[in-house]
Amino acid sequence: MSTALLWLRNDLRLGDNPALAEALSQHERIVPVYVHAPDEAGAWSAGAAGNWWLHHSLEQFDRQLRPLGSRLIIRSGPSPETLQTLARQSRAKAVYWNRRYEPALTASDSVTKKHLRESGLECHSHAAGLLHEPWSVQTASGGPYRVFTAYWRACQRLPAPRLPLPAPEMLPPVDEKLKSLGPNDLGLLPSSPWDTGLRETWEVGENAAYERLETFCREPLAGYGEARDFPHQQGTSFLSPHLHFGEISPYQVLDAVNRAAHLGGQQGLSRGAEDFTRELVWREFAHHVLFHFPTTPDEPLDPRFRAFPWRRDTENWLSAWQHGRTGFPIIDAGMRQLWRSGYMHNRVRMVVASFLVKNLRLPWQLGERWFWDTLVDADLANNTLGWQWAAGCGADAAPYFRIFNPVRQGERFDAEGRYVRHWVPELAKLPAKFIHKPWEAPEGVLVSAKVRLGTDYPRPLVDLAHTRKEALAAFETLKRQPA
Repeated sequence: MSTALLWLRNDLRLGDNPALAEALSQHERIVPVYVHAPDEAGAWSAGAAGNWWLHHSLEQFDRQLRPLGSRLIIRSGPSPETLQTLARQSRAKAVYWNRRYEPALTASDSVTKKHLRESGLECHSHAAGLLHEPWSVQTASGGPYRVFTAYWRACQRLPAPRLPLPAPEMLPPVDEKLKSLGPNDLGLLPSSPWDTGLRETWEVGENAAYERLETFCREPLAGYGEARDFPHQQGTSFLSPHLHFGEISPYQVLDAVNRAAHLGGQQGLSRGAEDFTRELVWREFAHHVLFHFPTTPDEPLDPRFRAFPWRRDTENWLSAWQHGRTGFPIIDAGMRQLWRSGYMHNRVRMVVASFLVKNLRLPWQLGERWFWDTLVDADLANNTLGWQWAAGCGADAAPYFRIFNPVRQGERFDAEGRYVRHWVPELAKLPAKFIHKPWEAPEGVLVSAKVRLGTDYPRPLVDLAHTRKEALAAFETLKRQPA
């Protein structure tokens, strides 16, 4: 009776799991195993919010396995030696896994594969986390894309992605003699209870991902193209952490969205499905760029930005931004939403990023690191692409002169101030006219709203017009740098 290891990483799901499906088709016994080896991610091991999600995702996946007759084996240590030891203990002859694409993890997987094969184990890797693997989409000259629109058109010319694979109805039992750690043994949860907001906001696991997808297809999908820009509305899918941890696959999401659009028969659904599919492909593009330009989490894709005159010695400004005390309500609402819930609306992400790198003129890497530690959907590819886009130094980056004005962005996308009132409650009683610029409110209005600027809520950290001019002048210096 042959046995195989199913090596799980960011694919904690039963449905549409190619490595699981192939292992089941070739072997009588399967040992699902998660190896905790954060050092193998190099400088980008998971942040605090990501570790919180991982802990609960491991718990949920084990709960899913047990009614099917199986269980999750959790081990800790270097992947090559840990898998080899488990293979010897279980008498496994092969190891199956789904591929990862981040630079350090790709290199680590290559080392692991070499080690396992040298020890006599068969190794089988599968495509599961992306609709198109990074090397499968190429320009006419055979190189990588740097512009999303061209990448999007190239993807549209490719064959349609496969349909998702079904989840198994039963699984073979795992030998009771095989020892396993529990999620608590990995030290993923915080030592102090800062995670209350995360627990209130999120349901973790494959079943929760399916519920979110079903809700999105049933309600917000039709209006996605417009509603996604308004942070007070439930206009987005909230699937990003589930996709990052592989609790659901992009194939499952795309299939559900296409079926909803087809069966719904509404023009709005078709338009919403197209808009949402485009966002799914943005995720693909981010992984494409990271794969081909592996230094971009730390270095700008545009080399001229290595000489950009960032401000230095402004820790107070960085702290004010991190903790939502800048004096600009839409910025502070976004940063407080991030700290409390591990999530921030995408429109607001762009605004707070622009403020950090252009108005405060602080290095984009500082914001990238803060998001990495605080977002439950922190994804190296998307986080890197987003911050380099905001800074103007990455693939398909925002033009240097695009500097989001947080007051105008708030007035446009949160006109009544619902988002701000929720996350910045000290401003809740201000009229909509002043909710995004409380410093312009007459003294009588502030007194009536029980707002004391400088005490209850900070005055603006910087002058927007002045810092905009400084940023544009700084960008002008790049024109003298070699491209």
